[in-house]
Order: sequence, then structure tokens, then C-alpha cells
Amino acid sequence: MNRLILTICLCLFTLLPSFCQERSDSLTAETLEQMGVEFTHDNRVVLLRSGKEKFDDMLAAISQARYYVHLEYFNFRNDSIGNVLFTLLAQKAREGVQVRALFDSFGNSSNSRPLQKHDLNKIRSAGIEIYAFDPIVFPWINHAFHRDHRKIVIVDGKMVYTGGMNVADYYIYGKPEFGQWRDMHLRIEGSAVEDYEEIFTVMWQKTTGKPVPEDSLMEIDMLRDTIGYNNLKMDTCESASHKMVGVVDRVPHIRPKIMRRSYQYAIDNARYRIQIVNPYLTLVRSVRKALYRALERGVRVEIMVSTQCDVKIVPDVVAYNVHKLMKRGAEIYYYEAGFHHTKVMMVDDSFCTVGSANLNSRSLTFDYEVNAFIMDSCTTHHLQNIFEDDKKHSTLLTPENWKKRRNAWQRFKGWFFQILVPLI
Repeated sequence: MNRLILTICLCLFTLLPSFCQERSDSLTAETLEQMGVEFTHDNRVVLLRSGKEKFDDMLAAISQARYYVHLEYFNFRNDSIGNVLFTLLAQKAREGVQVRALFDSFGNSSNSRPLQKHDLNKIRSAGIEIYAFDPIVFPWINHAFHRDHRKIVIVDGKMVYTGGMNVADYYIYGKPEFGQWRDMHLRIEGSAVEDYEEIFTVMWQKTTGKPVPEDSLMEIDMLRDTIGYNNLKMDTCESASHKMVGVVDRVPHIRPKIMRRSYQYAIDNARYRIQIVNPYLTLVRSVRKALYRALERGVRVEIMVSTQCDVKIVPDVVAYNVHKLMKRGAEIYYYEAGFHHTKVMMVDDSFCTVGSANLNSRSLTFDYEVNAFIMDSCTTHHLQNIFEDDKKHSTLLTPENWKKRRNAWQRFKGWFFQILVPLI
């Protein structure tokens, strides 16, 4: 009898992680569906974990485009990779491929190598339709708030590239002041591409005042399954072509709370582990409280932030937040090998999110953002393995090294500037 009881207990112990995984997965999907997020179940998802991987793969896909390429970015930096991209797009336009591109006006002007008027004229003369979203015209400074921070490239309606990377050399070569610039991108194929297509077409009409011609898209829809592409990175998971993906699209004034609630509910449904990488972890109240609740439930919370940062005030506020989380039991890792600009979260080995949203007020309260919520253990495990590798290049925050990392003046600035969190 004792042996039978022991066997049953061992079986239950073996099944428990799987049960927790499925439960957190289904609860989060159900909650997101109630908020209007539609999940599709026939997707492939390929992780592109560096700028080189992203641009090699994306340029290979664009070079094989037959019908159209749609691009929506926060900015295109006027440097060598930007020139390579627009040269290729010009070639495709000459071949009869429709090329439409959007960039954020503020994102362009705040970038150190912006597209100037003569650059845009040259791009347009090559047959590329390109427009700036919501130019800021003095004195209407209110336009500075709701910016288009998305990163989307759609090729023939067949695949979408999305994630945290804009178009800039530093994603490949890094920056002298930071070293390596780390980020994450995805290539998605399947029905989820239609969700990104809708996001782009709505923003195109909002920006240009004219729709993307429906007849051409319908014709391409009928031919989509016959289009093949070569020399692209493969989805090696057994779940390839069967991955469940929900696209969370934040639109100011229409779906203003969907992104922060998606993060909050995913954290609230976690059963045993949460891992987060985010560069600007200044945190809105609802997400911070959700992380506190997870720690109180005994969930293991691991958060990776970057020692390097491109916004001066942010490290002090991030330090303020992660110190409070550390005191409640979170494991905080400071990535030391460059600037970790990645925006990912993994929950319970069962699902993950990758996208453009930072865990700050700009992304969760003001900007246009888009994230993929991927209910797939294989994709999640790949991201978790990357997280574990990055720990080797990170320093664990402890009570002993806290004051060594942040002096008294820096700690004061973190406390003081926390009141400005809604603006950063």
C-alpha cells in the first residue's frame, strides 16, 4: 500500500508542472480573448536574436517579394543598413512590387541620423510610397505624446517581421559608448500575419488619408499559398505551423489599457516562474503591483535590466524599482556586456511575449505598440535558454552590492525622478 501511495505521489509530482503550464497558458489566453485579442493556431515563429540575424533574414525575404512590402517603424536611421534596405526596396519597386513605408515623425527627428527632406524625395522618386506619421508642428506639443513605436514589416502577406528593432547600424555593430546593442525580433508566418496587416492598413489610412487597395490584397490572398521563399531561418520546433499567437495592439484612445493589462494578467496567472528582460523598467503601478502579488504567491521572478542605457535619467529610476523588487524576493540581473534593449517576458515554460512595448509609461500609457503573445513551450524554452546564457554576462543584485552599484546621489535621483514615471 505504501509503495502504491508513493507511486501515485510521484506521478502527480511529474504531472504538476504540465498542469500548471496548461492552466497558466489557458487562463492568460482566455483573459486576453475577453479583452478582444484573437488567437490563431497555425503559425510558425522564428526567433531572430541579433541585428545581423534580423536583417539577413528580412532582406532575403524582401529580395524575393513578388507583390508588396509594407513597413512601419519608429525610425529608419540614415546609415548603411538603411541605405541597403532602401536600395533593395527601390529595386523591388522597379520590378513592380508595391512598397509602402511609414515612420514616426518624432522618432525620425529624435534619431541622430534622421531622414532629411532630400532623402525622402530620393526614396519617393524610386517608386516607394513613404510617409511620416503625425508630424509635430509648433505649437501643438500635444502631438509629442502618442507616437508610433511599432516595428512591422510584412512581405506579400505571407510573413511579418516584428519585435524591438528599428532600422539602424548599431543593431549589428553596436555603439562605442555601449558596446554590443542587444535586441530581439521575430518572423511569424500563419494567420497572425493578417492581424499585423490590419494594423498596418489602419495606420496607413490614418497617416495618408487613403486606403491600401483592397482588390490587390484580395488577389494576393488567393495566391499566398503558392508563394515560396528560400534561404530563411527555419522554425525547428515540433509545434511549427501549429503555434498559438495572439497579437496585442495598443492604440491610444481606442485600446489604451490593453498592453498593460495583458502584462498584468499574464503575471497574475503565473504559477511558478516569470522571467523578464526590459531596458526601461520604470514600471506603471498596475504591473508593479502584479509583480508584487506574484512574489507573495511564491512565484520565482527573475528580471534582467541593462547596466548601460541610452536615456540618462532611466538607470536611476530602474534601480529604484528593481531594488524594491529585490527586497521582496525578486532575482535582479544587471546585464554587463553592452546595452540589452530586448523586450521579452516568459511565463511558466508555456508562453512568452515579444514586441515593441517597454515596461514604462511611454509604451503602456501613450504610444502605439504591438506585441505577440505566443502560447508555445518550445519558443518559450528557446527564450529561456537565451536568458540563462545572458546570466553568464550579468551581475546578480544583492543587498551587499546595492550601494556599490548606486551611490547616495544616484539613489536619491531614483527616488526623486520616480514621480516623473508617467513621462518616461
